[in-house]
Amino acid sequence: MISSQKQLIMLIDWAIFNWVKFLDVHSPQQRSFNMSRIQGKDTKPEMLLRKWLWSRGYRYRLHRKDIPGKPDIIFPGRKKVIFVHGCFWHKHACKYFKWPKTNFEFWEKKIKGNVSRDNRNYQLLTENNWQYLVVWECETKSRAPEKLFDKIEKFLLS
Repeated sequence: MISSQKQLIMLIDWAIFNWVKFLDVHSPQQRSFNMSRIQGKDTKPEMLLRKWLWSRGYRYRLHRKDIPGKPDIIFPGRKKVIFVHGCFWHKHACKYFKWPKTNFEFWEKKIKGNVSRDNRNYQLLTENNWQYLVVWECETKSRAPEKLFDKIEKFLLS
């Protein structure tokens, strides 16, 4: 009896896994290609912030490897950095983050690893007397970005 229940569960798992794969509109090769094209630098949210900062007269450096986490925007004289995080890649609690249904174990390990690495980098920055601000992708998609810009301005002037 138990053996047949296990077989039934295995059959259901297999059916669900293949059904989810069937729902993907791209072939595995096309999906892989799409994912490989996702950038880590010069993203739309990052460019939006950089243009706003530059227009306000703030001068900054980009992606310095000698600073923990290789922040997106660095203000060396102020010892302040800004990270522009994608909601999916860094597990933000917003509508843009949802756990993928396919290859769940891979994505869980990947995303939890990102979050863990982020936390280690924040700790290292703090220990070295750097202040950091995290700007989430969803914050840059607002129709009224003034709230985000006020937050950044307060951070830089504090």
